[in-house]
Amino acid sequence: MLFGRNVTGGAVLVNTGNPTDEFSGKFRAAVDGPLLEDRGGANYTASGVISGPIVEDTLLFKLGGYYNKDEGYHVNLFDNSNHGEAETFIIRGALEARLGALNLLGKLDYFESDGDGPAGQNGNLYDRGTFDFAIDFPGSYGNEIWTGSLKAEADIGPGTLTNIFGYRKYSGTTAGDIDSFPAFLFHSDTETEQEQFSNELRYAVSTGLGELTFGGFWFEQDLAYTEVRDLPPASPLTFYGGGAQDHEVLGAFANANIEVTRDLSVIAGIRWSREEKDARVTYIRPRPACSVVDGTCPTSGTNPFIPTENNGFTDSDSWSNWSPKLGLQYEFPRGQVYTHWTRGYRSGGYNFRITAPAAFEAIVANGGDFSFDEEKVDNYEIGGKFQTDSRDFTLNLAAYVTKISEMQREVNQASGTSGVAQSIFNTADATIFGVEGEARMRVSDSLLVTANAGIIDASYDEVRFDISGDGQVNAADEALALPRVPEVTFGAGVIHDVPLGDGSLVSRLNMQYRDEFAYTDSNFGYVEDIVNLDANITWNTGMEGLAFSIYGKNLLDEAQYGGDTQLPFPGPQSTFVNRPFGVNPAFGSFRPLSKGRQIGAEVTFEF
Repeated sequence: MLFGRNVTGGAVLVNTGNPTDEFSGKFRAAVDGPLLEDRGGANYTASGVISGPIVEDTLLFKLGGYYNKDEGYHVNLFDNSNHGEAETFIIRGALEARLGALNLLGKLDYFESDGDGPAGQNGNLYDRGTFDFAIDFPGSYGNEIWTGSLKAEADIGPGTLTNIFGYRKYSGTTAGDIDSFPAFLFHSDTETEQEQFSNELRYAVSTGLGELTFGGFWFEQDLAYTEVRDLPPASPLTFYGGGAQDHEVLGAFANANIEVTRDLSVIAGIRWSREEKDARVTYIRPRPACSVVDGTCPTSGTNPFIPTENNGFTDSDSWSNWSPKLGLQYEFPRGQVYTHWTRGYRSGGYNFRITAPAAFEAIVANGGDFSFDEEKVDNYEIGGKFQTDSRDFTLNLAAYVTKISEMQREVNQASGTSGVAQSIFNTADATIFGVEGEARMRVSDSLLVTANAGIIDASYDEVRFDISGDGQVNAADEALALPRVPEVTFGAGVIHDVPLGDGSLVSRLNMQYRDEFAYTDSNFGYVEDIVNLDANITWNTGMEGLAFSIYGKNLLDEAQYGGDTQLPFPGPQSTFVNRPFGVNPAFGSFRPLSKGRQIGAEVTFEF
């Protein structure tokens, strides 16, 4: 498959179900929470979907809904209130019309979610591995998303012509206590508005030699982002700024699966893309109140509060490239081996969060551009899938090498004047080598065992930016660990299924380990290793479609973090010295907490 741009690490495909030929439905209700811990409240979920024909074999429908009410898992030690309260509502609908050789499928989704801001733990107040945090401002978030698509398929000649039109409109706001202190040091609000249109037209044909797909793609979006920062100890003035962007992409692609012999296939593909971005950026600095979303933030002239600084800039840039794919696949009884090479690109663009205008403009004046460039990724992979004749044992193995050129990084650094400086640069070239495997074994008719493991060796080949923060580019930068790359992952699971009356009892136990990894390029921020243990027991009753379950998530109660951003505000556990993978930060850190142990129950019914 050719998934297009920005999928160098793989594609996560979210495909909602299509209407069904027969009337059917599924309903679920669940409640979970920190039952065994002295923490917040319960989390309630209800969902349902019905589907079937309106006019038999001609017009089909599907309608689904989802509702979640979270009373807040965590406890904010500032006032002992529940934190993490949220409410989410989703409704989805689909209609399918079968008109002879023409098939039309339309889908419409509405998503709305509101809740508290992040549960930010500060590393100079509380130890890693705990769920303790205290913030004076709970913050908030709010999202509203409309998504629609229309897919038309028609059998024309020897193949199928498919056209997919898509639309998405997103509105979101956030407010967060970024300093993670029980005092007002650094709070930040954001507002984002985004609207996009896309259309893909493709033709797929099967011949005696294999399969061929070719077509074209168009994408257009308008994006606007406003950020507001309040840092009363550092500045009596409020920071305003952000960026807006018009973005257009044109693409053409072809993909072929050619059967050289009955067992050997050649997979070849090519994609051409051209994209253009027109940006309007206002530096996030103390200035009179304005909104990029509303079009009131200036991008030219000088800052009235800081006459030595420009307000921002307008600029446009474009990129075009070819993304090839070439591979071989050999199939044999109960398995296959394969190898392939793919090249992909991560889009170039503009930084909407510039808080150091002088430093940024100095880089631009020294031969740089207002935009950062594309990131190029070449991936080489070899692997195999094997299964015994009885199909009781399955083994999948793969090894890969990924070469990254002009790596894009948002370099996060603590800043006494702006809280956190987030600068996007093409910092380095790097190589990632990895091996991974997974296996499934049916031990008996009622017992299935699974296992998986992965090892990654990632290193810089060349560094062109001071990611260590010591003021120079040298071997110390190249020695740092690549961010967000755990060296080791492994896991195991057990599924036990036994008859019980007219139904069955299915038990599942799954353990996954993930090694620690650097979160920031400097390695001052990192995320610890974790062992995650989940369990589920389901009673499939004698009544068809009715099941009851009890389950546990994160049963070992591991503290997990969404990041570890360094802050400039000292505290009782500050070391005042930055060290890679240091237990305590030099000054402070913003570590958003995820949920710990959760115990729950659910009931499902489908027909």
